[in-house]
Amino acid sequence: MEMELLIVVMVLAALAAGVFIGMILRRKLSESKLANANAAADQLAAEAKKEAGSIVKEATIQAKDLVLQAKTGWEAEARELRKGIQVQENRLQQKEENFERKAGVQELRIAELDKKEHQLQSLDGQLKKRDSETLQLVSAQREKLEEISGMSAEQAKQQLIEAMQDEAKHDAARSIKQIEDEAREVADKKAQMIISVAIQRYAGDYVAEKTVSVVPLPNDEMKGRIIGREGRNIRAIEAATGIDLIIDDTPEAVVISGFNPVRREVARISLESLIADGRIHPARIEELVEKAQNEVDETIRASGEQATFDVGVHGIHPEIIKLLGMLKYRTSYGQNQLQHSLEVAFLCGMMAGELGVNVKQAKRAGLLHDIGKAVSHELEGSHAVNGGDLARKYGESAEIVHAISAHHEDEKPNSVLAILVQAADALSGARPGARRETLETYVKRLRELEGIGTSFGGVTGCFAIQAGREIRVMVASDQISDAKSHVLAKDIARKIEEEMTYPGQIRVNVIRETRAVEYAK
Repeated sequence: MEMELLIVVMVLAALAAGVFIGMILRRKLSESKLANANAAADQLAAEAKKEAGSIVKEATIQAKDLVLQAKTGWEAEARELRKGIQVQENRLQQKEENFERKAGVQELRIAELDKKEHQLQSLDGQLKKRDSETLQLVSAQREKLEEISGMSAEQAKQQLIEAMQDEAKHDAARSIKQIEDEAREVADKKAQMIISVAIQRYAGDYVAEKTVSVVPLPNDEMKGRIIGREGRNIRAIEAATGIDLIIDDTPEAVVISGFNPVRREVARISLESLIADGRIHPARIEELVEKAQNEVDETIRASGEQATFDVGVHGIHPEIIKLLGMLKYRTSYGQNQLQHSLEVAFLCGMMAGELGVNVKQAKRAGLLHDIGKAVSHELEGSHAVNGGDLARKYGESAEIVHAISAHHEDEKPNSVLAILVQAADALSGARPGARRETLETYVKRLRELEGIGTSFGGVTGCFAIQAGREIRVMVASDQISDAKSHVLAKDIARKIEEEMTYPGQIRVNVIRETRAVEYAK
């Protein structure tokens, strides 16, 4: 037991000794590790201190280099600034020297100007004195001149103004004549060439058709048959045709009267057929009138188609072709309107060719320009405007419509085509023999022309010649000068334009001459 206790004690002692020894060993081991750690830390600190010293040294060197570089750059900039400042100082110094020199020159000039000013003041005084003396002399001379001439200064001034006005009018008339001559020399040559070429290339028919239809009768007995019992036949004819029959004392003739030329033609054909047939009664009248109407309609269509074929235009609406054909039975101042339209078409085409304008379009506008006359008795207003509306209705282009509407100035012409149609229309209507007018109207127009010519002062005689296409005005040579004669011609032409209506143009020819007559005895 004791042995076991001893063993336990020894074991416990050994354990205690082992624990103690272990604690001692662990302590020594910890002290050793701590010493190693401290040594390592000291070494790291030494190395870090060494490296930090190296970095600081290197940073110090770099800082010194940067400072040195900055100092070098600043010194260079400073040198440049000093150099620029020196240049500016030199320039300023030079300018100051120049200003001082100029100031000296200005002082000299001011002195000279002061001297001249004194001289001018002296001269001004002398001039004022001379002006006063001159005014006195002029006043005295004016009084003397008024006394010699017998007129006041205002009267002399008025006379001088009138003389200057006359001279100005003379110069203006001479300038106007020179400008007109120069312009006319160029314009007339070109216009005359174009018009003459067109007229020479087209030779139209100069025969005017009749405007009143007269049907010859085989004998006067036929008049009674046409009238019929109690006038039933003549009433049937007038009702079927819409025209009037005039049966008077004219031997072997019946006059057909009506505003519609187509109906008048239907009546003429119907009456001639009735006379040839011999059977004159209401039923036969209606039959022959219908037949004549169909015949005239066919003639109208054929005439319209032939006109378009002759001119060479295509694609025209059938209704417009019909209107063209109806112009065959329409006259204006004795001129057949279909023939007139053909003339205008050909003249338009020829002038368009000379000017380089579309020839086909010009011919088309010329051919259609008077289609409004075919329905003028049915519509109100100008035939030009009505014709333009019809052309627009049946699909004609805007250029053609405008040329038709503007050929009598109902619209202001704004294209070459419209001007061409105007010119060709005037040419066709104004040529000799194209139109006729009554004797009374003709004589009245000539008297109006002569009256306008003699209404101006200084005119000794006025004569209308060339069927009213020209008036010759004789003036007194002592009252109208050569320059005033041009002004007088222009005034007469302007008055004719304002007061008269006439086709084409009227030439005003002012004649002034001086005759010296003496007799040898």
